[in-house]
Amino acid sequence: MFTGLVEECGTVVSIQPHRWGRRLRLRAHQVLSGLSLGDSIAVNGVCLSVCERTPEGFAVDVVWETLRKTTLGRLRRGSLVNLERALAVGDRLGGHWVQGHVDCTSTVLERYRRSGEHLLWIALPAEFAPYVVLHGSICVDGVSLTVARLRADAFMVALIPETLRRTTLGRLRRGSQVNLEFDVLGKYVERLLRPYQRVFSGSDTQ
Repeated sequence: MFTGLVEECGTVVSIQPHRWGRRLRLRAHQVLSGLSLGDSIAVNGVCLSVCERTPEGFAVDVVWETLRKTTLGRLRRGSLVNLERALAVGDRLGGHWVQGHVDCTSTVLERYRRSGEHLLWIALPAEFAPYVVLHGSICVDGVSLTVARLRADAFMVALIPETLRRTTLGRLRRGSQVNLEFDVLGKYVERLLRPYQRVFSGSDTQ
């Protein structure tokens, strides 16, 4: 479990292909404190397990299914990635509940500045639209953000200077691909209410 508060940007130093996928070796600093083999770590919002540990960084294994469903398959040597260690008991929950289970990838439709703000419009796939609400939380490349504007087919987020400084989101441009994870609470509510949808819609009324 994570909170979507990125601790630092790491750098991909090597990508080793395997029959089952790829091994990514990353250079990092802050997240290495207390990081052990087998620990969970979010890389651009994807929950992975540490399989190697060195004084300068760590490695994670990424299977083909994850490479296909996320943007990790697009990483190259030298790519910057958002890193966050798993939430520890007693830590502050400054963002929102993030599982590290990416729902889909999407496309940055527009980026612009307005009165000093950095704003991003990101495409919203129709199947996930019910999980997005105005001023609700959404995870973009592992970063917890607030939905500032909402349309049927897209949503907008505003990036504060701290987010631009600490994460990779400042590098996004029109056409960039991003990982999206929608609020897990909304998913559970939708699942629990699904059996009652016919009743609520009035289809079973006499």
